[in-house]
Amino acid sequence: MARLEGKIAIITGGTSGIGERSVEIFVEEGAQVVFCGRREELGRALADRVGPRAEFIRADVAVEDDVANLINTTVQRHGRLDVLFNNAGGPAPTGSIADVDTELYDRAMKVLVGGVMLGMKHAAPVMIEQGSGSIINNGSIAGHQAGYSSSMIYSAAKAAVIHLSRCVAMELGEKGVRVNSVSPGAIATGIFGKALGVETDKAEGTAELLKQAFKTIQPIKRAGLPEDIARAALFFASDESSFINGRDIVVDGGLIGGRQWSVLQDALGQMKGAFDAME
Repeated sequence: MARLEGKIAIITGGTSGIGERSVEIFVEEGAQVVFCGRREELGRALADRVGPRAEFIRADVAVEDDVANLINTTVQRHGRLDVLFNNAGGPAPTGSIADVDTELYDRAMKVLVGGVMLGMKHAAPVMIEQGSGSIINNGSIAGHQAGYSSSMIYSAAKAAVIHLSRCVAMELGEKGVRVNSVSPGAIATGIFGKALGVETDKAEGTAELLKQAFKTIQPIKRAGLPEDIARAALFFASDESSFINGRDIVVDGGLIGGRQWSVLQDALGQMKGAFDAME
């Protein structure tokens, strides 16, 4: 039996990258998936390609009316909501704290944190009434440690998402609703190009370059893929995780686990060589 058989799921930011792959996998695993994004042409094309168990609704997660409509329309059509994957994201301003553009800051926070908050706000009453549901929020290793994003604003936003997930989990868990988060590491998607100013359409084409760039920066010698995060979200969406609440799963190939063993050995070798030269 498919792991999400009979479940109704919403995935935000479903038109590319992690969201797109999550739509495909959730449908493959038996879910009826409603997904959103701002790029209507891409959304319609994905829905057509995946088939009748994938439905697209245009929505900007920074706009509360859009989020409310997304959830209300899903419940009206399908009678319930079992899974919400708050995946939608985007770049944030880069550079020094002394140079932050406050308008870009506000927009980034409205998407990265506000979109997650709005999704939970409008899904919670539905799931509480059902007495069941799983909410998954997309965090980042940049929310765990500094220096893993091109933007300190993005890092701060993802730290907020991870902790907000924990806080909401403690409330909704009492109602039978689970809230967890997934923190991706170096995943080859277009978001890095967007963060560095590459036009959206061109940024989506940078994933292949990133696969090469990212394959040596963590102990597991390949870049992270959208599939890796979609599979982690699938676990949280399924009943296999029914006793897990308020947790964050880091999916990064070991990137933030510590200094790589081989790098340490090289450093120790250099140190020993320096000591030997002193004799």
